[in-house]
Amino acid sequence: MSFAASSPSTVMMKMKSYRGKLPLSIITVTLCSFAFIALLYAESDSLLKARSCARTSTVVKANKIVVNPDLDDRFEFEPEECDITRGKWVFNRSIKPLYTDRSCPYVERQFSCEKNGQLEFDYRYWAWQPDDCYLPKFDPEVALKKLRGKRLVFVGDSLQRSQWESFVCMVEWTIPPEKKSIKRGRIRNVFKAKEYNATIEFHWAPFLVQSNTDLNFLEPKKRIIKIDSVSNSSRDWEGADILAFNTYVWWMIGPRLKTLWGSFANGEEGYTKLETPVAYKVGLKTWANWIDSTINPNKTRVFFTTISPLHTKSKEWGREDGLKCFNETEPLKKKNFWGSGADKEMMGVAAGVLKKMKVPVWVLNITQLSMYRIDAHSSIYTETGGKLLTPEEKADPGKHADCIHWCLPGVPDTWNHLLFAHL
Repeated sequence: MSFAASSPSTVMMKMKSYRGKLPLSIITVTLCSFAFIALLYAESDSLLKARSCARTSTVVKANKIVVNPDLDDRFEFEPEECDITRGKWVFNRSIKPLYTDRSCPYVERQFSCEKNGQLEFDYRYWAWQPDDCYLPKFDPEVALKKLRGKRLVFVGDSLQRSQWESFVCMVEWTIPPEKKSIKRGRIRNVFKAKEYNATIEFHWAPFLVQSNTDLNFLEPKKRIIKIDSVSNSSRDWEGADILAFNTYVWWMIGPRLKTLWGSFANGEEGYTKLETPVAYKVGLKTWANWIDSTINPNKTRVFFTTISPLHTKSKEWGREDGLKCFNETEPLKKKNFWGSGADKEMMGVAAGVLKKMKVPVWVLNITQLSMYRIDAHSSIYTETGGKLLTPEEKADPGKHADCIHWCLPGVPDTWNHLLFAHL
């Protein structure tokens, strides 16, 4: 039967004339077909909704569908699928930092740019926007619930300490004064959220292995690294539920490092000078062996934070005055910019060691996204040796600007957004 040459009304009439004359088997098959199609549609719809990588360009709010074109072609954060290094910094004046260095009592003066005289705060209003996925907003109450009954331990140098301070400040304001406490020491700082039975700790271990400068700060040429023994503070790392490590900048004090096997008993004698990447590899292997032999991956999750880049050579981004990061007000826009402040050979060494470990290690790859942020360092708004820079020192940023550490709030908050997303 052909309906091709019939008018719509004729078609309807012919359909009506055949109603009731169709064999029961045909009606049954037709109804079953429609039922199967409906079931298939419902199943596929539920599967799409259940996918971890569901598109987020459409959001349902209070029974209203809101289309956000900025999120097209991106999916919810999946650590194994999203390349967090690819993206851009987006300026958003509506961003409200969860804290300031005035509101949070735990920010050290080294990172307290506002307290130290910084008057320009645009660096606080840039958000990292990955190309391939949506980075969830940091929710302090959700973070504390995830940490209920747990120990989160940051281990490393002063950059890791700034990440610890950032994390504590991002959650502590939601906790009543009587339900939180903090204890600071030379090697270990512990913040407690009593209601959640949670601790957020920092352990000082700039090399992750032992050195003669862990307790007493020594000038670089006097530092000796005992690369065959993990840091003495490692006994306090045990039992943690989440361990987050970093180590890099302390290794970068010259092309060769004084390294030691055995004991410090001989003082300045008995060390060997190794090329920096070689020493770094041996030290990281010592740390990795400790992780593999001590940590139970069913109990503890391990993270390793990649290089926090330095911005000490302003000529690399086209600024010829040699003032390093001083007076920079915006992130770099050049895609995939890579300066000398993050050594790719050292990153390759770390990647090679991590790849061979038995215990799985989650990598927080902060290097590329931080590389753009020439505007967010402490610069002249910092302290050295426990003292704020003098007016004379501030007037010479080419010599005294700190282009290693970051203002808080600032870039380390974004590192914690990544950590939160992994949790």
